Amino acid sequence: MTAAARPPARMTVTEFLAWNPGGSQRYELVDGALRSMAPAAIIHGFLHNELGSRLRMHLRAQNSACSVIANPGVVPRLMPDHNVRIPDLGVTCSPLAPTQTTLADPVLLVEILSPSNQPKTWSNVWAYTSIPSVRELLVLHISRVAAESLRKADDGSWPQRFEAAADGMLALGTLGFQVPLAELYEGTGLAG
Repeated sequence: MTAAARPPARMTVTEFLAWNPGGSQRYELVDGALRSMAPAAIIHGFLHNELGSRLRMHLRAQNSACSVIANPGVVPRLMPDHNVRIPDLGVTCSPLAPTQTTLADPVLLVEILSPSNQPKTWSNVWAYTSIPSVRELLVLHISRVAAESLRKADDGSWPQRFEAAADGMLALGTLGFQVPLAELYEGTGLAG
């Protein structure tokens, strides 16, 4: 990147969404500052595709109006003019618009947790709890067969936290979806 192409030290959401860095590097906007996103590990990509495919098939089988979106931009309600976070997967039940740049009204957001990015991932997860439409958050681990789900309580408080054991079921109550966790991880070399 040349000196003329460098972004400002701080950006608003509007500036960030209009900015085109070029190249293959991905960024999210955190409190007005750009945060680069490293390429995903192979197991991360595997779980991303596997869960996204299974969720899509589940929603289709239910004749749901909801859609699964890979790497959507979402705007937390915490400093909304300076934050665009990018979860691994998002589910919305709102219609999609061709010119849409961020995911409107997500009901489920998924992060895939690598040992090297735990603080950033959990920072995003807690920021997602500020989005009024989000009912459930899922964190999948790539270093072991494990999943953590956080569900908004009926009174709107967070979190009700559920952990799926390696030999247990992953259940997403918001979508009525469940799968044996070991089955989701088949092919990763982590499932015994």
